[in-house]
Amino acid sequence: MGHNLSIARRINRSEQSRQENSMPTYTVMAAAGRLTDPQKREIARDITRVHSEATGAQGFFAQVIFQAIPAGDHFLGGAPLVSDLLFVQGQIRAGRSADQKKGLLEALVTLVANATGAEKRSVWVYLSELSPSQMVEYGKVLPAPGAESEWLNSMPESDREFLLGIGK
Repeated sequence: MGHNLSIARRINRSEQSRQENSMPTYTVMAAAGRLTDPQKREIARDITRVHSEATGAQGFFAQVIFQAIPAGDHFLGGAPLVSDLLFVQGQIRAGRSADQKKGLLEALVTLVANATGAEKRSVWVYLSELSPSQMVEYGKVLPAPGAESEWLNSMPESDREFLLGIGK
């Protein structure tokens, strides 16, 4: 875990990561009943932290959604899944470097494996990049990388206070 976190910290120090904050949505999928409420809280907290460390984004931009997969609804290779696989689908804003994405992927695998006791080979992570011009959050089209402060400052004060209070 320390190696992956050090990668995320190195990535965070780069000028590019400070300029390219993202507003991510992470969906964690697992068999129904596989994740406990404490595990979900730990995963959500750690995904938010790791994403923030890797990108410089404030925590209120990260959202984590859990989806339980009912028995008989998941197939692998055309057959019902019988293993303990966990999936993380992250939708992030386009513009990350290959090193940033690699560090983020590795950190996500590690934190989910640690929170659940699963083998790393059982944690599959996918990142999809979206153009900010094709995303609306908090009622506004997202800014281009580097324009987050202006975007936040253009909001009504009550919206800014709401955003800055998330996760506090």
